[in-house]
Amino acid sequence: MAAKILVFLFTCFLSVCVFLGALYSCADTSGRNITVKGSDTMVNMAACWAEEYMKEHRETTIAVTGGGSGVGIAALINGATDVCLASRHMSEKERELIRKHRGKDVLEIAVARDAVAVFVHTDNPVREVSLDQLAGIYTGKITNWRELGWTDKRIILCGRENTSGTYAYFKEKALKKQDFTPDVLAIQGTSGVVHAVANDPYAIGYGGIGYSSGVRNIALKKNNETPGIEPSSETVEKGTYPLARSLFFYVLESPSPEVQRVIDWVLSDKGQKIVVDNEYYPLCAGN
Repeated sequence: MAAKILVFLFTCFLSVCVFLGALYSCADTSGRNITVKGSDTMVNMAACWAEEYMKEHRETTIAVTGGGSGVGIAALINGATDVCLASRHMSEKERELIRKHRGKDVLEIAVARDAVAVFVHTDNPVREVSLDQLAGIYTGKITNWRELGWTDKRIILCGRENTSGTYAYFKEKALKKQDFTPDVLAIQGTSGVVHAVANDPYAIGYGGIGYSSGVRNIALKKNNETPGIEPSSETVEKGTYPLARSLFFYVLESPSPEVQRVIDWVLSDKGQKIVVDNEYYPLCAGN
């Protein structure tokens, strides 16, 4: 009798295990732990999105790290992140790599608007430069502030590392794909660029508008005859600021339900308020 009872109990135990296993396999557990990686321009804003989203959705954990748009794109290619943050468009070559390694197409989702600002020290009297002058500065053709109407001092060039989406965007749009001069100091993160410029009256730098605290943004002229345009929500919305851009999420097509919920939340009024709180521009600005 005792043996029959043990067999019965063991059979019941196995049945419960099979049932729980089937229940677990049917449950939608995908996306509960979400990784977000990429653009240093976007990383602080993304951390704020994650913090507020997790307050409302306590079952979800979102880990946010930076490193640059290129790092985020590489992580998406390699399967090391769910969401890539990028301050530039993904190239066709990168899209092909994702199709090759992940077996899916990639979705590009604009989540905010930005102006790539040109920073100078608050004591610098130069108020505007033309796009040709800006290209001349960063390609090494213009090397002295005297050439821009100020003092006889060498221009200290601050820029981003080559994995940065802002580096790639600035090279394409401001330099017209010309090479940077080797004299540019490659600095990690826009906050580092701003710190360097804020502490050197002869420095110049560039980066996302959300970091431009403690420095002065100079106006950009499309040519020598047009007025200088300062970065602002209005000039981005109207399309008059020359270095306005979108900031992106990249995810694989058909994202998990939880990743899709995060995307929808970021695009909602709550998510777009955080864009404004971080001194970027919501999608209605020039989207």
